[in-house]
Amino acid sequence: MKFGISTFITDEGIGAADLGRAVEERGFDSLFIAEHTHIPASRESPYPAGGELPRIYYRTLDPFVALAAVAAVTEGLLVATGIALVVERDPITTAKEVASLDLISGGRMIFGVGAGWNREEMRNHGTDPAARGALMDERIRAMREIWTKDAAEFHGEHVDFDPIYSWPKPVQRPHPPIYVGGESERSFARVAEYGGGWLPRGGTENLGELVAKVRDRAGWRVPVAVYAAPRDPAVLESYAAAGVDRTLFYLPTRPRDESSRRLDELAELAESLG
Repeated sequence: MKFGISTFITDEGIGAADLGRAVEERGFDSLFIAEHTHIPASRESPYPAGGELPRIYYRTLDPFVALAAVAAVTEGLLVATGIALVVERDPITTAKEVASLDLISGGRMIFGVGAGWNREEMRNHGTDPAARGALMDERIRAMREIWTKDAAEFHGEHVDFDPIYSWPKPVQRPHPPIYVGGESERSFARVAEYGGGWLPRGGTENLGELVAKVRDRAGWRVPVAVYAAPRDPAVLESYAAAGVDRTLFYLPTRPRDESSRRLDELAELAESLG
């Protein structure tokens, strides 16, 4: 089992380039970063974890800009969105951003995606929260056409465009792996359709059974990366026994020196687990 880092990159924590170097230097294989374009002042949707919404949600950098900075100063580190809110993104523009990041990183991009939870945030992008799942599916399908066809076109209920040309194409073929966030039955179906990987959250009950279920439904050995995994060695060993491929430790957003100390602690834990 490999180990990576999941975090929020903001204007108040360690810089993207410094973080990327620090993560790679300590032997982690990947860096997954979160996305929120903004947080509506109304704050109607409850925070899924309960309580007040943490400050980091208000201050996230654009993930593709931040990961480009990371890619420029690292050599082997996988650069990943965890997760990109596809329901808030234009599919043509996002397809270009993903392909561009995959190109400049030399094929190190993982495209983690999800439908999100903040309904007011979605509405500000013109998205009906009730239709966000169908919208995400169409946008993913449309992006796959753009990545794999010279003259791509798509005609659906939510996405519709006549033939277009868009380069660059991704380095990875047919495109960067698409990791689906979420633990619902619909998420499992998306894993099977998108053909990439599964990105469940740490603390998910019966994870071993769900890993087997996802792989059985997809019909192949789906890569699994656990987001914000607990630091409990017994839990982490159970992940390995369940066939989890990658554990992502959550790194709180802090200044450089404190982030470095916390990464040292996480690297020691990863090393102790072999």
